Amino acid sequence: MAPKSSSKKQSASCCSCGIGGWLKFLAILLGVLTPVFYFLEQNLDRFYIFSPGQLHEIAKRGIEAHGDDTHAIVKHIVDELSGQATLTSYINRDEEWVFNNAGGAMGAMYIIHASITEYLIIFGTAVGTEGHTGRHTADDYFNILTGTQTAYVPGTYAPEVYPPGTVHHLRRGVVKQYKMDGSCFALEYARGWIPPMLFFGFADGLSSTLDFPTLWRTTWLTGKEMLGNLARGKF
Repeated sequence: MAPKSSSKKQSASCCSCGIGGWLKFLAILLGVLTPVFYFLEQNLDRFYIFSPGQLHEIAKRGIEAHGDDTHAIVKHIVDELSGQATLTSYINRDEEWVFNNAGGAMGAMYIIHASITEYLIIFGTAVGTEGHTGRHTADDYFNILTGTQTAYVPGTYAPEVYPPGTVHHLRRGVVKQYKMDGSCFALEYARGWIPPMLFFGFADGLSSTLDFPTLWRTTWLTGKEMLGNLARGKF
């Protein structure tokens, strides 16, 4: 019986060493990544190629030129961005729309740009939707192009109202309920840490809609843009 007891002790010892080894590895990894993350966090502004003010002005020019013609406004925005020498290589002119389910709301999006620190999309719906904004690791600027968006914060008794030409700024870490009555489209710009936001973007598809073809296409388009821009040195 002695050999069996010895074997059990050795097995327990190996298991303990294995767990201890993993904990040590994770501690070292955390120690290495924490200052890197802190450095990047303090220097995020260096990685941005868009600005909220610039995009708001472009959106307003599109609205002034084309009124309620959403398709023409979108084309105006993409053409103007592509016409800027510093942005041309970062703009996706291939207008492909995919459904997007997130926070209980449903719409469609066209990815104009996606990278580690920024994304720029057209998001909207022709029939209306309502849901949870999500609590994100980036600031989100929702430039209303056509239609109206309303938003609600717990404890308030009146909605925030955003008509065409206005910007709904959802600050990093803040959460709201939002609604788009009827047809409503927006130029949405997020700046901060984009990868953590993808979990929110995919959660409904994985847990409720189970629309795997759309999930795959969204993954492909997002990955292509992020990796392509990373290859150009754009974080």
